[in-house]
Amino acid sequence: MATIHDVASAAGVSTTTVSRVFGQPSQVTESTRLRVQAAASALGYRPNRVAALLRSGRTGTVGLLVPDLENPYFAMVTKGVQARARESGLTTFVVDSDEIAEREPKFLQLLADQTDGVLLCSPRALIEDAAAAQGHNVVLVNSTLEGMASVSVDYVVAMLKTAEHLYALGHRRVAYVGGPQTSWSDRMRRNGLAAAVNLKPDLEIIDLGSFVPRVTGGAAAADLAVASGATATIVFNDLMAIGLMNRLTERGLSIPGHMSVVGCDDTFVAQFAAVPLTTFHIDISGMGARAVDLLNQQLTSSGDGGLAPGLPWPGELVVRASTGVAPKHA
Repeated sequence: MATIHDVASAAGVSTTTVSRVFGQPSQVTESTRLRVQAAASALGYRPNRVAALLRSGRTGTVGLLVPDLENPYFAMVTKGVQARARESGLTTFVVDSDEIAEREPKFLQLLADQTDGVLLCSPRALIEDAAAAQGHNVVLVNSTLEGMASVSVDYVVAMLKTAEHLYALGHRRVAYVGGPQTSWSDRMRRNGLAAAVNLKPDLEIIDLGSFVPRVTGGAAAADLAVASGATATIVFNDLMAIGLMNRLTERGLSIPGHMSVVGCDDTFVAQFAAVPLTTFHIDISGMGARAVDLLNQQLTSSGDGGLAPGLPWPGELVVRASTGVAPKHA
């Protein structure tokens, strides 16, 4: 039976490199990985994964904590995490807090105690509660905290681009339908809209408040948006935007004739809405994959306290039929 030493000799690499190919493939170059895998296949080598994990003191698992798996945003994050984790030889445990912030610290601690590391996605509890997992490997997704590795989007720029788009269409009175009050990304959206007002003094942003980040939340905000006199509404996410548009349609109002609507995230529901939704596109699955890469870096580092947040994840405004020229009567 072929051994790891046989594979290393055949591929012209060290036994450590062979171990990394089968345990942490993201830590080696593609050419080296392919050469080692070819040598292993030719020799009929099968790595003893359990033994390798026991030697390293690792479980071979990663935890992912999300607020709501029914939300397509978090489903797409999960797909990205699982795909990259499989490539890295890791199994993913997913926990859904069901948008109940009080559950998050306990779930985070449970995952941190039972896995090699945790990906904490869009936490609804105060982000400082991530301290519940102090001493463990944690990567934030769609949030930031000083001293912790994270993958996030520059929502300030996203809202500036969105406001600029609506302003060019003649909209001067724009409503904003917010998400959870403790959401980092909601706070960043608000900061971006405030920056837009500073750049365009004749632009008015009407804050309609915070709503449940689901279809029902958007529907609940629709009547308020109409009553505000706004000609356009920016909504925290695509699900809420669809709920808002459904309610406007029920009232006999046209989109974008009476009200332009913009969502955020460009989940798959956006282009299949009754009126295709203008929204800010993000490679959500790519963010999940990048988070796994950061976690792998933590697992193979010398334990110097984690990695600093990297550059913001890119995105772009995708214009569809839900936005149009402001009504003349406005």
